[in-house]
Amino acid sequence: MTVKQVRLGSSGLEISSVILGCMSYGDPQLGNHSWSVGLEESRPFFEQALELGITTFDTANVYSIGTSEEITGKLLGQLAKREDVVIATKVHGRMRPGPHGAGLSRGAILHEIDASLRRLNTDYVDLYQIHRFDPTVPVEETMETLHDIVRSGKARYIGASSMFAWQFAKLQSAAERNGWTNFISMQDQYNLLSREEEREMHPYCLDTGVGAIPWSPLARGRLARAWDETTTRGETDNVTAMLYKQTEGSDRQIVDAVSAIAAERGVPMAQVALAWVAQQEVVDAPIVGATKPHHLVDAVAAVDIALSAEELKRLEEHYQPHAPEGF
Repeated sequence: MTVKQVRLGSSGLEISSVILGCMSYGDPQLGNHSWSVGLEESRPFFEQALELGITTFDTANVYSIGTSEEITGKLLGQLAKREDVVIATKVHGRMRPGPHGAGLSRGAILHEIDASLRRLNTDYVDLYQIHRFDPTVPVEETMETLHDIVRSGKARYIGASSMFAWQFAKLQSAAERNGWTNFISMQDQYNLLSREEEREMHPYCLDTGVGAIPWSPLARGRLARAWDETTTRGETDNVTAMLYKQTEGSDRQIVDAVSAIAAERGVPMAQVALAWVAQQEVVDAPIVGATKPHHLVDAVAAVDIALSAEELKRLEEHYQPHAPEGF
């Protein structure tokens, strides 16, 4: 059982159809992820990912204040050839006090790409993503700086994450007008409990050849277990605390539908929920975090599940519109 390789959007970048999200790996004493695990506890998950054919690894400078990048770089350096893996990281969040310690100004981006490369122990990243939109910086400044990074060889491609479609289009338009590098990917929150991206962002991506690599395809675990079941991460993750509270009644019905279909198929709930994400036309690969061995096994198995039209209807029929979250 191994994953396949796919193109990211209409670009030439090949990624695995499941991406290992590396936010789970880092110093739990740093940043906001007290549930993250350190270097040696992380090693088995990188080994398992590579054994399953996962070649793409996504992290960010801000995850555990750089220690996620350090662990990702060290383990991939030990376990794989650089040319055989795809490394993606992000820039935007605050890394230090003072000017240019956060955001998407030229000074911030140029400083942070070098810092990320040092932590990742590599000369380049395959995909360099802006973690959020920065309304305080002209889009031309951000896009020209990213273009310069690609031209310098420090990044092969650029992507974006979690913003309104008009903001993404504004950035892309600035690049197109000036002959600069375009984004090839959108990393957004997308799962059965959060489908607002279907309104504008995903149609825009499909129309312009941008690939989608969703974060939180299991709604931070809510779609992988019974509604009332809790976990340590669910109780301590500050991001989870802000999400999935607007439409709890309909969300519970969706989780129940996932549970019922999983029982009928004799598979874990996570496989059904991930299969739904992977089956969407715009999605090239979901980003999956793993802190238990079965997490990656479920993710790899899910991409081969073909949900029927009747099952899709049951999973989708209870969804209620709500305000976008996670920006």
